[in-house]
Amino acid sequence: MKITTFKDMYIAELQELASVESQLSAALPSMAEVASHPSLKDAFNRHARETIVQGERLKSLLRMHGADPGLHTDQAMQALIGETAKMVPLVLNDDLRDGALIASAQKLEHYEIAAYGSAAALAGQLELRNDQRLLHDSLEEERHVDTLLTMLAKGEINQDALAA
Repeated sequence: MKITTFKDMYIAELQELASVESQLSAALPSMAEVASHPSLKDAFNRHARETIVQGERLKSLLRMHGADPGLHTDQAMQALIGETAKMVPLVLNDDLRDGALIASAQKLEHYEIAAYGSAAALAGQLELRNDQRLLHDSLEEERHVDTLLTMLAKGEINQDALAA
């Protein structure tokens, strides 16, 4: 897709986000599987379900704009997920691995927060208020997950990793 208008740029952002959510929905169950702390497993599993809903929202927006949701593969998310996959077998202690998983997951979340914020701002500039509201809803969900991961890290997981 050639980007020749502001709306084209917005659609490209949505396509990137659709790819991000698709990749993340595939990665989160694997992250939950290798997490040892029950609260972390639960957080990853809950966010995996939420990610599927977010992906469906994006696909719906893209279809509404006549755009192909599967046109783009976000390489930045691909790289971040790849780094997480490379890290997991290197960390041999469960408590340390959980701490490392949180660090990796927060990198993924921060990328999503930036992407949703940008897309919501573009929707606002285009006066696409319904799009903007839906994107803002996803942005708030991502912020919530980031906060939850921080609470898990500070509350117990990093303390367990420190003691390992």
